[in-house]
Amino acid sequence: MIFKEFRFQWLLKILVLTLGLGLVLFMFQSVFLQAELHSFKPELLQPASDGPMLKFLPEEHLRKLFSYEGIWLFPQNQCQCRTTGGQNKYDFQSAYNKKDLAEVNARRQAEFEHFQRREGLPRPPPLLAQPNLPFGYPVHGVEVMPLHTIPIPGLLYEGPVAPVYEVTLRASLGKLNTLADIPEDVVQGRGQKQMTILTKDQKILNFILQHVTYTSIDYQHNRVDMVSMESQSSVARFPVTIRYPVIPKLYDPGPEKKLRNLVTIATKTFLRPHKLLVLLQSIREYYPDLTVIVADDSEKPMEIKDDYVEYYRMPFGKGWFAGRNLAISQVTTKYVLWVDDDFLFTSQTKIEVLVDVLEKTELDVVGGSVQGNVFQFKLLLEQGENGDCIHRRPGPVQRLNGFPNCVVTGGVINFFLAHTERLQRVGFDPRLQRVAHLEFFIDGLGSLLVGSCPQVIVSHQSRRLSEDPELAALERNYSKYRKNTKAQIQYKLALHYFKNHFQCST
Repeated sequence: MIFKEFRFQWLLKILVLTLGLGLVLFMFQSVFLQAELHSFKPELLQPASDGPMLKFLPEEHLRKLFSYEGIWLFPQNQCQCRTTGGQNKYDFQSAYNKKDLAEVNARRQAEFEHFQRREGLPRPPPLLAQPNLPFGYPVHGVEVMPLHTIPIPGLLYEGPVAPVYEVTLRASLGKLNTLADIPEDVVQGRGQKQMTILTKDQKILNFILQHVTYTSIDYQHNRVDMVSMESQSSVARFPVTIRYPVIPKLYDPGPEKKLRNLVTIATKTFLRPHKLLVLLQSIREYYPDLTVIVADDSEKPMEIKDDYVEYYRMPFGKGWFAGRNLAISQVTTKYVLWVDDDFLFTSQTKIEVLVDVLEKTELDVVGGSVQGNVFQFKLLLEQGENGDCIHRRPGPVQRLNGFPNCVVTGGVINFFLAHTERLQRVGFDPRLQRVAHLEFFIDGLGSLLVGSCPQVIVSHQSRRLSEDPELAALERNYSKYRKNTKAQIQYKLALHYFKNHFQCST
């Protein structure tokens, strides 16, 4: 009895040990697979020496297959600008003095890494389905640029033993091929949308599959090709996304990374020259050398004696958003700070705090407060067949990671710092001439990530009517344009219905 019990315990321990070892091996295999994919370099691999003779097509042949107008459009670690005939070649690096190049490259790399972080780059390696009878294949993450060629990772056949293996691959927006140097009776349809592999040897089959390539054949952007892989009654399908990567628009902050090389202040003014001058004086008290861009659609032009102010005249009454577009179109720094023309800078108007937030997060826009008013709001979208419903709700969405005094939200007040390129990309609809603010954040929904840091405060000039008769007349004239007319409100609603494809809002 004791012996049986001992034997049972011994068998139980062996079973637990075996299961544990199997689990460790499985985890190791998964980690190894991900590491192998992550470190994949698109260079020609060398086939194994044992078994049937497996080899690749000669490089000269591959270059003919995967070149377009003399350009090698196959994945590689480094690209080169080779020229033929009378073509010109420009080496952009040579535009810099050699002694400055090391510092320039360090700044360039830092800005590029910030750009990648905000764009979610580099993208994770393709997600591969573990071999499931009979196929292994990529589930997600295979991307190719238009007219380019890529190897398709993870293709594998692990079906039952058969006298002859037949696997067919089909694409609709690209051509299929293989790097394997295999006779045409084994690989039929090279360079076509359909390619069939016929072989008696499973090792040869998998060698071919592991080196299948996809070539985009049309100059199309943001398309998805569903590629199929078939054997008898089994079918697997996986997506190949065709698109160009986002081209960086980087701004050089200069060797000392001074604030004036990072931030430009922009404002739009109308019939309030005295308010604008007070704003400029307050800016100069705290930021004497920051560039300020002013767009003005008043009746009479102003004379501003400030070497760091760029002043742009517009047709009279051209409008609020048109002026914003003009102002931000002239910004040449990484960030732009938007302010109204009747704001007032104080010791609490710390632009550096907002810069630090944008430098260390993925936010596109970060607002402050105007005398404690943050005007934070959430934008929530409901989709419908005949148009969507947009809902605005007050308050933030959540805390901003790494900045306990800041939040993530959907929109902020008219005092915000933004990535210039993002602001220009969304733009301000010039058809909105008078009161408009929420509309910009609606247009940016899905494109802009917005935050708010209420501890950065700008003040507001007095709203009381000026005691100077001439200025008081200007302010009364300005008030006539301050509010939307019924016709303008109706036009704005029609614009949301047609332009934004909305049905309603709350």
